[in-house]
Amino acid sequence: MPNLADALRALPQMTVTSVIDILVVAFLIYQFIMIVRGRRAAHVLLGILFLVLVYLAAALLGLELLRSLLATLAPYTVFALIVMFQSEIRRALARLGRRRWPGIGTRLRQNEWMDEVVLAVAELSQHKTGALIVAERDIGLRTFIESGVYLDAVVSRDLLLSIFQFGGALHDGAVILQGDRVAAAACFLPLSTNPALFRKLGTRHRAAIGITEESDCMAIVVSEETGWISIAVSGEIELNVTTSRVSERLLEHFAKRRRERAKAPKAPAAGPAVREAKRS
Repeated sequence: MPNLADALRALPQMTVTSVIDILVVAFLIYQFIMIVRGRRAAHVLLGILFLVLVYLAAALLGLELLRSLLATLAPYTVFALIVMFQSEIRRALARLGRRRWPGIGTRLRQNEWMDEVVLAVAELSQHKTGALIVAERDIGLRTFIESGVYLDAVVSRDLLLSIFQFGGALHDGAVILQGDRVAAAACFLPLSTNPALFRKLGTRHRAAIGITEESDCMAIVVSEETGWISIAVSGEIELNVTTSRVSERLLEHFAKRRRERAKAPKAPAAGPAVREAKRS
């Protein structure tokens, strides 16, 4: 027992810094294991572990030639690992970047999905491909999401273009975004009941006005007849806007943090305002 007591006394004292250090290292090891699990990298790690065991056995058994050979190769192992695990390293860094870090990380991620939407809308407008994109804000759109095809995919220009590709299965209907995710496609939306709109605007535009009358979302429409881009918010629609105007309206609409939970839907306005912006 005295030997055990002396051994315990010889151990360094556990401080708050030591605990934090251990937790951080454990977290990094866990993340690394989760990244390489089920991949070819896991087999490479097993091979490296085998070589380490061989080196230890050679040192214990006095196999100097084998030990010297492994010791000579050890310094180059780091460079070999960087080359072999380059995809896993990129994946780990991307995983850290996608985490919801407070402050600037959230803002950068928010701007990223907005940029993807603007890029997609610009190309859809150029090719006169009809589209309707609805971005959810505070009031949930679950009812309308359930009416379409559930996707839950990351917002990207290529995904939006493939959804609205003419003749595709998901071309008709609206795409609903929840943050930086595409929640669903081919969704059915309520049409505005204002009779003055029946002659002026098409079905997509009336659907954009209708959904914004019932929630605080923002709807972006691309006309397949003219290629015009339009924006609907709070039951009002702005016609023929530029892509820079779309980016500006997105930033304005989603700049404020969500301070309240879902609000009661506003009553439909007697006549939604229709504004036409001249392209600069």
